[in-house]
Amino acid sequence: MTDTPGWASPGSAPSSEGREPGASGPAEPADRPGPTEPAPQPGTDAQGPGSKWSKARPPAGQWSAPTGAPSPNQAPPPPPPGPGWGGRPPAGPGPGPGGYGVPGGGYGGPPPGHGGYGTPGGYPAWGGGWGGPPPAAKPGVIPLRPLGVGEILDGAVSTMRTYWRTVLGIALAVAVVTDTCLVLVQGFFVNDALARTSLDSRTATLDDAYRSLRDSMIGTGIVTVISAAAVIVATALLTTITSRAVLGRPVSTGEAWREARPQIPKLAGLLVLLGLITVGVIVVGALPGFLVLLSGGSDAGGAALFALGILGAVVVAVWLAIRYYLAAPALMLERQSVTKAMSRSAKLVRGSWWRVFGIQLLAWLIANIVSAIVTIPFAVIGAAVSGDGMDDFLGTSGGHVGWAFLIIRGIGSLIGTTLTLPISAGVTVLLYIDQRIRREALDLELARAAGVQGYGTGVPGPVPGS
Repeated sequence: MTDTPGWASPGSAPSSEGREPGASGPAEPADRPGPTEPAPQPGTDAQGPGSKWSKARPPAGQWSAPTGAPSPNQAPPPPPPGPGWGGRPPAGPGPGPGGYGVPGGGYGGPPPGHGGYGTPGGYPAWGGGWGGPPPAAKPGVIPLRPLGVGEILDGAVSTMRTYWRTVLGIALAVAVVTDTCLVLVQGFFVNDALARTSLDSRTATLDDAYRSLRDSMIGTGIVTVISAAAVIVATALLTTITSRAVLGRPVSTGEAWREARPQIPKLAGLLVLLGLITVGVIVVGALPGFLVLLSGGSDAGGAALFALGILGAVVVAVWLAIRYYLAAPALMLERQSVTKAMSRSAKLVRGSWWRVFGIQLLAWLIANIVSAIVTIPFAVIGAAVSGDGMDDFLGTSGGHVGWAFLIIRGIGSLIGTTLTLPISAGVTVLLYIDQRIRREALDLELARAAGVQGYGTGVPGPVPGS
Protein backbone atom coordinates (compact mmCIF):
# COMPACT_ATOMS: atom_id res chain seq x y z
CA MET A 1 0.00 0.00 0.00
CA THR A 2 1.50 3.33 -1.04
CA ASP A 3 1.02 6.81 0.30
CA THR A 4 -0.39 9.07 -2.37
CA PRO A 5 1.46 12.39 -2.61
CA GLY A 6 -0.61 15.50 -2.84
CA TRP A 7 0.95 16.58 -6.12
CA ALA A 8 0.48 13.30 -8.02
CA SER A 9 -3.17 12.40 -7.73
CA PRO A 10 -3.89 9.18 -9.58
CA GLY A 11 -6.88 10.43 -11.55
CA SER A 12 -8.64 8.14 -13.93
CA ALA A 13 -6.44 5.51 -15.44
CA PRO A 14 -6.27 6.04 -19.19
CA SER A 15 -7.72 3.19 -21.12
CA SER A 16 -5.42 1.46 -23.55
CA GLU A 17 -6.15 -1.36 -25.86
CA GLY A 18 -3.35 -3.66 -26.80
CA ARG A 19 -3.05 -4.48 -30.44
CA GLU A 20 -2.64 -8.15 -31.13
CA PRO A 21 -0.22 -8.93 -33.87
CA GLY A 22 -2.02 -9.83 -37.05
CA ALA A 23 -2.16 -13.49 -37.81
CA SER A 24 -0.89 -14.66 -41.11
CA GLY A 25 -3.25 -16.11 -43.66
CA PRO A 26 -4.01 -19.81 -43.78
CA ALA A 27 -1.11 -21.87 -44.96
CA GLU A 28 -1.37 -23.62 -48.22
CA PRO A 29 -1.50 -27.39 -48.11
CA ALA A 30 1.76 -29.10 -48.72
CA ASP A 31 0.36 -31.06 -51.63
CA ARG A 32 -1.06 -28.01 -53.37
CA PRO A 33 0.45 -27.71 -56.82
CA GLY A 34 2.47 -24.65 -57.62
CA PRO A 35 1.36 -22.07 -60.10
CA THR A 36 1.47 -23.09 -63.70
CA GLU A 37 4.09 -21.33 -65.66
CA PRO A 38 2.82 -19.49 -68.69
CA ALA A 39 4.22 -20.43 -72.03
CA PRO A 40 6.48 -17.92 -73.66
CA GLN A 41 4.62 -15.64 -75.97
CA PRO A 42 5.86 -15.01 -79.42
CA GLY A 43 8.35 -12.18 -79.49
CA THR A 44 9.33 -12.46 -75.84
CA ASP A 45 12.49 -13.79 -74.21
CA ALA A 46 12.22 -17.38 -73.08
CA GLN A 47 14.21 -16.51 -69.95
CA GLY A 48 11.42 -14.33 -68.55
CA PRO A 49 10.95 -13.38 -64.94
CA GLY A 50 8.96 -16.45 -64.13
CA SER A 51 11.57 -18.89 -65.34
CA LYS A 52 14.62 -17.72 -63.39
CA TRP A 53 13.75 -19.60 -60.20
CA SER A 54 11.72 -22.46 -61.66
CA LYS A 55 14.75 -24.64 -62.36
CA ALA A 56 15.86 -24.57 -58.70
CA ARG A 57 12.43 -24.91 -57.14
CA PRO A 58 12.72 -26.50 -53.66
CA PRO A 59 10.55 -29.40 -52.62
CA ALA A 60 7.03 -28.37 -51.69
CA GLY A 61 5.90 -28.34 -48.06
CA GLN A 62 9.00 -26.89 -46.39
CA TRP A 63 7.25 -23.65 -45.32
CA SER A 64 3.95 -22.10 -46.20
CA ALA A 65 3.68 -19.09 -48.42
CA PRO A 66 1.07 -16.38 -47.85
CA THR A 67 -2.33 -16.98 -49.39
CA GLY A 68 -2.26 -13.97 -51.68
CA ALA A 69 0.19 -12.03 -53.71
CA PRO A 70 1.96 -9.32 -51.72
CA SER A 71 1.02 -5.76 -52.54
CA PRO A 72 2.94 -2.57 -51.85
CA ASN A 73 0.36 -1.49 -49.24
CA GLN A 74 0.23 -4.80 -47.43
CA ALA A 75 1.22 -4.76 -43.72
CA PRO A 76 4.48 -6.50 -42.88
CA PRO A 77 4.36 -10.04 -41.51
CA PRO A 78 4.12 -10.47 -37.72
CA PRO A 79 7.33 -10.72 -35.69
CA PRO A 80 8.70 -14.11 -34.66
CA PRO A 81 6.93 -15.53 -31.60
CA GLY A 82 9.99 -15.45 -29.38
CA PRO A 83 13.64 -14.43 -29.11
CA GLY A 84 16.53 -16.49 -30.27
CA TRP A 85 15.33 -17.90 -33.57
CA GLY A 86 18.24 -19.86 -34.75
CA GLY A 87 18.32 -19.16 -38.45
CA ARG A 88 16.56 -18.18 -41.58
CA PRO A 89 13.59 -20.30 -42.65
CA PRO A 90 14.11 -22.54 -45.63
CA ALA A 91 13.68 -20.74 -48.89
CA GLY A 92 10.54 -21.42 -50.79
CA PRO A 93 8.54 -20.20 -53.71
CA GLY A 94 6.10 -17.38 -53.62
CA PRO A 95 3.74 -15.76 -55.98
CA GLY A 96 4.89 -13.03 -58.23
CA PRO A 97 8.00 -12.69 -60.28
CA GLY A 98 11.14 -13.81 -58.59
CA GLY A 99 9.46 -15.38 -55.55
CA TYR A 100 10.58 -14.13 -52.10
CA GLY A 101 13.86 -12.65 -53.15
CA VAL A 102 15.36 -9.99 -55.22
CA PRO A 103 12.95 -8.91 -57.94
CA GLY A 104 13.73 -10.97 -60.92
CA GLY A 105 15.18 -14.01 -59.19
CA GLY A 106 16.99 -15.48 -56.21
CA TYR A 107 15.96 -16.26 -52.66
CA GLY A 108 16.44 -14.52 -49.34
CA GLY A 109 14.99 -11.05 -49.83
CA PRO A 110 11.75 -9.49 -48.66
CA PRO A 111 8.71 -9.19 -50.86
CA PRO A 112 8.35 -5.89 -52.68
CA GLY A 113 7.07 -3.13 -50.42
CA HIS A 114 8.10 -4.86 -47.17
CA GLY A 115 10.69 -3.75 -44.66
CA GLY A 116 11.82 -7.32 -44.33
CA TYR A 117 13.46 -9.01 -41.41
CA GLY A 118 16.42 -7.08 -40.07
CA THR A 119 15.85 -3.94 -42.12
CA PRO A 120 14.91 -0.49 -40.84
CA GLY A 121 11.14 -0.36 -40.57
CA GLY A 122 10.86 -4.10 -40.38
CA TYR A 123 11.25 -6.63 -37.61
CA PRO A 124 14.42 -7.98 -36.01
CA ALA A 125 16.49 -10.28 -38.18
CA TRP A 126 16.20 -14.03 -37.85
CA GLY A 127 18.77 -15.10 -35.29
CA GLY A 128 19.31 -11.51 -34.14
CA GLY A 129 17.63 -12.13 -30.80
CA TRP A 130 15.35 -9.88 -28.74
CA GLY A 131 16.09 -6.16 -28.90
CA GLY A 132 15.30 -5.53 -25.22
CA PRO A 133 12.35 -3.91 -23.42
CA PRO A 134 10.89 -0.63 -24.62
CA PRO A 135 12.26 2.56 -23.05
CA ALA A 136 10.49 3.97 -20.02
CA ALA A 137 8.12 6.89 -20.45
CA LYS A 138 9.64 10.32 -19.83
CA PRO A 139 6.94 12.99 -19.61
CA GLY A 140 9.23 15.39 -17.76
CA VAL A 141 12.83 15.71 -16.66
CA ILE A 142 13.33 12.06 -15.61
CA PRO A 143 12.26 8.67 -17.00
CA LEU A 144 9.58 6.96 -14.95
CA ARG A 145 11.66 4.10 -13.58
CA PRO A 146 14.35 3.65 -10.91
CA LEU A 147 17.02 6.27 -11.50
CA GLY A 148 20.77 6.16 -11.60
CA VAL A 149 23.00 8.73 -9.92
CA GLY A 150 23.68 10.54 -13.18
CA GLU A 151 19.97 10.70 -14.00
CA ILE A 152 19.21 12.28 -10.63
CA LEU A 153 21.86 14.96 -11.14
CA ASP A 154 20.80 15.47 -14.75
CA GLY A 155 17.17 15.79 -13.67
CA ALA A 156 18.05 18.52 -11.17
CA VAL A 157 20.02 20.45 -13.80
CA SER A 158 17.29 19.91 -16.42
CA THR A 159 14.70 21.33 -14.03
CA MET A 160 16.78 24.46 -13.56
CA ARG A 161 17.37 24.74 -17.31
CA THR A 162 13.75 24.12 -18.33
CA TYR A 163 12.13 26.39 -15.72
CA TRP A 164 15.02 28.79 -15.40
CA ARG A 165 12.91 31.92 -14.98
CA THR A 166 11.02 30.54 -12.00
CA VAL A 167 13.86 28.53 -10.44
CA LEU A 168 16.60 31.11 -10.76
CA GLY A 169 14.23 33.87 -9.68
CA ILE A 170 13.50 32.09 -6.40
CA ALA A 171 17.15 31.20 -5.81
CA LEU A 172 18.25 34.76 -6.60
CA ALA A 173 15.75 36.21 -4.13
CA VAL A 174 17.02 33.89 -1.38
CA ALA A 175 20.65 34.67 -2.20
CA VAL A 176 20.01 38.43 -2.13
CA VAL A 177 18.38 38.23 1.29
CA THR A 178 20.96 35.96 2.93
CA ASP A 179 24.11 37.52 1.43
CA THR A 180 22.94 41.08 2.08
CA CYS A 181 22.27 40.22 5.72
CA LEU A 182 25.68 38.55 5.97
CA VAL A 183 27.48 41.58 4.55
CA LEU A 184 25.60 44.01 6.82
CA VAL A 185 26.16 41.95 9.95
CA GLN A 186 29.84 41.49 9.15
CA GLY A 187 30.27 45.19 8.34
CA PHE A 188 28.40 46.61 11.33
CA PHE A 189 28.17 44.15 14.21
CA VAL A 190 31.41 42.22 13.88
CA ASN A 191 33.65 45.09 12.77
CA ASP A 192 32.23 47.48 15.38
CA ALA A 193 32.59 44.90 18.13
CA LEU A 194 36.23 44.32 17.18
CA ALA A 195 36.83 48.05 16.88
CA ARG A 196 35.55 48.68 20.41
CA THR A 197 37.58 45.85 21.85
CA SER A 198 41.23 45.26 21.11
CA LEU A 199 41.35 41.60 21.95
CA ASP A 200 44.98 41.35 20.94
CA SER A 201 46.11 43.99 23.46
CA ARG A 202 47.29 43.06 26.90
CA THR A 203 44.86 45.50 28.47
CA ALA A 204 41.77 43.61 27.28
CA THR A 205 39.64 42.37 30.17
CA LEU A 206 37.26 39.47 30.44
CA ASP A 207 34.33 41.87 30.13
CA ASP A 208 35.69 43.19 26.85
CA ALA A 209 35.95 39.69 25.45
CA TYR A 210 32.46 38.91 26.68
CA ARG A 211 30.95 41.99 24.98
CA SER A 212 32.74 41.21 21.75
CA LEU A 213 31.53 37.63 21.81
CA ARG A 214 28.00 38.76 22.65
CA ASP A 215 27.85 41.20 19.74
CA SER A 216 29.24 38.62 17.37
CA MET A 217 26.71 36.04 18.54
CA ILE A 218 23.85 38.51 18.09
CA GLY A 219 24.91 39.28 14.54
CA THR A 220 25.39 35.62 13.72
CA GLY A 221 21.99 34.80 15.21
CA ILE A 222 20.28 37.43 13.05
CA VAL A 223 21.92 36.08 9.90
CA THR A 224 21.04 32.52 10.87
CA VAL A 225 17.36 33.26 11.47
CA ILE A 226 16.92 35.26 8.27
CA SER A 227 18.86 32.74 6.21
CA ALA A 228 16.90 29.82 7.67
CA ALA A 229 13.58 31.51 6.88
CA ALA A 230 14.69 32.24 3.31
CA VAL A 231 15.98 28.70 2.80
CA ILE A 232 12.73 27.22 4.15
CA VAL A 233 10.65 29.22 1.68
CA ALA A 234 13.03 28.41 -1.18
CA THR A 235 12.99 24.70 -0.31
CA ALA A 236 9.20 24.63 -0.29
CA LEU A 237 8.90 26.41 -3.64
CA LEU A 238 11.67 24.45 -5.37
CA THR A 239 10.22 21.16 -4.13
CA THR A 240 6.89 22.03 -5.71
CA ILE A 241 8.50 23.12 -8.98
CA THR A 242 10.62 19.96 -9.22
CA SER A 243 7.61 17.75 -8.60
CA ARG A 244 5.77 19.47 -11.46
CA ALA A 245 8.85 19.15 -13.68
CA VAL A 246 8.75 15.36 -13.23
CA LEU A 247 5.27 15.38 -14.80
CA GLY A 248 6.33 17.80 -17.54
CA ARG A 249 3.97 20.52 -16.35
CA PRO A 250 4.96 24.18 -16.17
CA VAL A 251 4.45 26.12 -12.97
CA SER A 252 4.83 29.78 -12.12
CA THR A 253 6.15 31.25 -8.89
CA GLY A 254 2.65 32.26 -7.84
CA GLU A 255 1.27 28.76 -8.39
CA ALA A 256 4.18 27.21 -6.51
CA TRP A 257 3.63 29.62 -3.63
CA ARG A 258 -0.10 28.90 -3.40
CA GLU A 259 0.55 25.16 -3.39
CA ALA A 260 3.44 25.23 -0.91
CA ARG A 261 2.21 27.91 1.50
CA PRO A 262 0.04 25.64 3.72
CA GLN A 263 3.03 23.38 4.44
CA ILE A 264 5.64 26.08 5.15
CA PRO A 265 4.94 26.30 8.93
CA LYS A 266 5.24 22.53 9.21
CA LEU A 267 8.45 22.60 7.17
CA ALA A 268 9.89 25.23 9.50
CA GLY A 269 8.97 23.09 12.50
CA LEU A 270 10.58 20.04 10.89
CA LEU A 271 13.87 21.83 10.20
CA VAL A 272 13.96 23.33 13.70
CA LEU A 273 13.30 19.91 15.22
CA LEU A 274 16.06 18.30 13.16
CA GLY A 275 18.45 21.07 14.18
CA LEU A 276 17.62 20.57 17.85
CA ILE A 277 18.15 16.82 17.52
CA THR A 278 21.58 17.40 16.00
CA VAL A 279 22.60 19.88 18.70
CA GLY A 280 21.28 17.57 21.41
CA VAL A 281 23.30 14.64 20.10
CA ILE A 282 26.49 16.74 20.05
CA VAL A 283 25.88 18.01 23.60
CA VAL A 284 25.21 14.54 24.94
CA GLY A 285 28.37 13.21 23.33
CA ALA A 286 30.57 16.02 24.64
CA LEU A 287 29.05 16.19 28.12
CA PRO A 288 30.99 13.34 29.83
CA GLY A 289 34.39 14.68 28.81
CA PHE A 290 33.36 18.22 29.68
CA LEU A 291 32.27 17.13 33.17
CA VAL A 292 35.58 15.34 33.71
CA LEU A 293 37.49 18.46 32.76
CA LEU A 294 35.37 20.61 35.10
CA SER A 295 35.77 18.20 38.00
CA GLY A 296 39.54 18.72 37.97
CA GLY A 297 40.41 15.21 36.89
CA SER A 298 43.18 14.21 34.55
CA ASP A 299 43.50 16.76 31.77
CA ALA A 300 44.68 14.15 29.29
CA GLY A 301 41.89 11.71 30.19
CA GLY A 302 39.26 14.43 30.12
CA ALA A 303 40.48 15.76 26.77
CA ALA A 304 40.51 12.25 25.28
CA LEU A 305 37.03 11.52 26.56
CA PHE A 306 35.81 14.85 25.24
CA ALA A 307 37.30 14.20 21.79
CA LEU A 308 35.88 10.67 21.61
CA GLY A 309 32.48 11.94 22.70
CA ILE A 310 32.47 14.60 20.01
CA LEU A 311 33.56 12.07 17.36
CA GLY A 312 30.87 9.59 18.35
CA ALA A 313 28.25 12.32 18.46
CA VAL A 314 29.18 13.48 14.96
CA VAL A 315 28.81 9.92 13.64
CA VAL A 316 25.37 9.57 15.24
CA ALA A 317 24.33 13.03 13.99
CA VAL A 318 25.32 12.17 10.41
CA TRP A 319 23.44 8.86 10.61
CA LEU A 320 20.30 10.64 11.83
CA ALA A 321 20.67 13.38 9.21
CA ILE A 322 20.66 10.81 6.40
CA ARG A 323 17.86 8.84 8.02
CA TYR A 324 15.63 11.93 7.99
CA TYR A 325 17.05 13.42 4.79
CA LEU A 326 13.83 12.76 2.83
CA ALA A 327 11.50 14.12 5.51
CA ALA A 328 11.18 17.57 3.89
CA PRO A 329 9.96 16.34 0.47
CA ALA A 330 7.71 13.78 2.18
CA LEU A 331 6.16 16.56 4.25
CA MET A 332 5.67 18.85 1.24
CA LEU A 333 4.49 16.36 -1.37
CA GLU A 334 2.49 13.95 0.77
CA ARG A 335 0.97 16.66 3.00
CA GLN A 336 2.20 14.83 6.08
CA SER A 337 2.70 16.03 9.63
CA VAL A 338 6.19 16.55 11.05
CA THR A 339 6.40 13.22 12.86
CA LYS A 340 4.78 11.30 10.00
CA ALA A 341 7.21 12.85 7.52
CA MET A 342 10.15 11.74 9.66
CA SER A 343 8.69 8.24 9.84
CA ARG A 344 8.22 8.15 6.07
CA SER A 345 11.83 9.24 5.52
CA ALA A 346 13.12 6.55 7.85
CA LYS A 347 11.08 3.94 5.95
CA LEU A 348 12.30 5.08 2.53
CA VAL A 349 15.96 5.28 3.58
CA ARG A 350 15.95 1.91 5.36
CA GLY A 351 18.23 -0.46 3.48
CA SER A 352 19.54 2.34 1.23
CA TRP A 353 21.40 4.48 3.78
CA TRP A 354 24.76 4.31 2.04
CA ARG A 355 23.24 5.04 -1.36
CA VAL A 356 21.39 8.10 -0.06
CA PHE A 357 24.51 9.23 1.78
CA GLY A 358 26.70 8.84 -1.32
CA ILE A 359 24.31 10.76 -3.59
CA GLN A 360 23.88 13.54 -1.03
CA LEU A 361 27.64 13.78 -0.52
CA LEU A 362 28.25 13.90 -4.27
CA ALA A 363 25.65 16.65 -4.73
CA TRP A 364 27.18 18.59 -1.82
CA LEU A 365 30.65 18.32 -3.32
CA ILE A 366 29.46 19.44 -6.75
CA ALA A 367 27.56 22.40 -5.28
CA ASN A 368 30.54 23.52 -3.21
CA ILE A 369 32.97 23.15 -6.11
CA VAL A 370 30.73 25.24 -8.35
CA SER A 371 30.28 27.81 -5.61
CA ALA A 372 34.03 27.99 -5.00
CA ILE A 373 34.75 28.38 -8.71
CA VAL A 374 32.41 31.37 -8.80
CA THR A 375 33.22 32.91 -5.39
CA ILE A 376 37.02 32.71 -5.25
CA PRO A 377 37.66 35.04 -8.23
CA PHE A 378 35.38 37.66 -6.69
CA ALA A 379 37.15 37.29 -3.34
CA VAL A 380 40.52 37.79 -5.03
CA ILE A 381 39.24 40.88 -6.84
CA GLY A 382 37.80 42.21 -3.59
CA ALA A 383 41.10 41.64 -1.79
CA ALA A 384 42.94 43.48 -4.56
CA VAL A 385 40.53 46.42 -4.43
CA SER A 386 40.29 46.58 -0.64
CA GLY A 387 42.80 48.64 1.24
CA ASP A 388 43.76 45.73 3.49
CA GLY A 389 44.76 43.64 0.47
CA MET A 390 45.29 39.92 0.98
CA ASP A 391 44.75 40.18 4.73
CA ASP A 392 41.00 40.28 4.06
CA PHE A 393 41.20 37.31 1.70
CA LEU A 394 43.28 35.19 4.07
CA GLY A 395 41.38 36.30 7.19
CA THR A 396 44.52 37.65 8.90
CA SER A 397 43.35 41.24 9.27
CA GLY A 398 42.46 40.77 12.92
CA GLY A 399 38.76 40.28 12.22
CA HIS A 400 38.12 43.72 10.71
CA VAL A 401 37.15 43.37 7.04
CA GLY A 402 36.86 46.23 4.58
CA TRP A 403 33.55 47.14 2.94
CA ALA A 404 34.91 46.80 -0.58
CA PHE A 405 35.99 43.25 0.09
CA LEU A 406 32.67 42.37 1.74
CA ILE A 407 30.57 43.74 -1.12
CA ILE A 408 32.58 42.18 -3.95
CA ARG A 409 32.82 38.85 -2.18
CA GLY A 410 29.08 39.04 -1.48
CA ILE A 411 28.35 39.42 -5.19
CA GLY A 412 30.30 36.24 -5.92
CA SER A 413 28.53 34.42 -3.10
CA LEU A 414 25.17 35.60 -4.45
CA ILE A 415 25.90 34.15 -7.90
CA GLY A 416 27.17 30.88 -6.42
CA THR A 417 24.10 30.45 -4.21
CA THR A 418 21.77 31.21 -7.11
CA LEU A 419 23.34 28.44 -9.19
CA THR A 420 23.75 25.76 -6.51
CA LEU A 421 20.60 26.07 -4.40
CA PRO A 422 18.27 24.70 -7.13
CA ILE A 423 20.60 21.75 -7.74
CA SER A 424 20.68 20.79 -4.05
CA ALA A 425 16.90 21.06 -3.69
CA GLY A 426 16.31 19.19 -6.96
CA VAL A 427 18.56 16.28 -5.97
CA THR A 428 16.68 15.91 -2.68
CA VAL A 429 13.26 15.78 -4.38
CA LEU A 430 14.37 13.43 -7.16
CA LEU A 431 16.06 11.10 -4.68
CA TYR A 432 12.80 10.96 -2.74
CA ILE A 433 10.87 10.15 -5.93
CA ASP A 434 13.46 7.52 -6.89
CA GLN A 435 13.15 5.78 -3.52
CA ARG A 436 9.37 5.71 -3.80
CA ILE A 437 9.58 4.31 -7.33
CA ARG A 438 11.88 1.54 -6.11
CA ARG A 439 9.80 0.66 -3.05
CA GLU A 440 6.22 1.65 -3.86
CA ALA A 441 5.94 1.67 -7.69
CA LEU A 442 5.27 5.40 -7.71
CA ASP A 443 6.07 5.46 -11.43
CA LEU A 444 2.63 4.01 -12.21
CA GLU A 445 0.91 6.78 -10.30
CA LEU A 446 3.13 9.42 -11.88
CA ALA A 447 2.36 8.05 -15.34
CA ARG A 448 -1.37 8.28 -14.68
CA ALA A 449 -0.98 11.83 -13.36
CA ALA A 450 1.06 12.79 -16.45
CA GLY A 451 -1.49 11.20 -18.81
CA VAL A 452 0.87 8.59 -20.26
CA GLN A 453 -1.24 6.18 -22.30
CA GLY A 454 -0.91 2.48 -21.59
CA TYR A 455 1.99 2.81 -19.13
CA GLY A 456 2.62 -0.29 -17.04
CA THR A 457 0.97 -2.73 -19.47
CA GLY A 458 4.22 -3.79 -21.08
CA VAL A 459 7.69 -4.77 -19.98
CA PRO A 460 9.36 -2.10 -17.82
CA GLY A 461 12.44 -0.33 -19.02
CA PRO A 462 15.96 -1.17 -17.94
CA VAL A 463 16.90 -0.45 -14.35
CA PRO A 464 20.25 1.15 -13.63
CA GLY A 465 22.56 -0.84 -11.45
CA SER A 466 23.10 1.97 -8.96
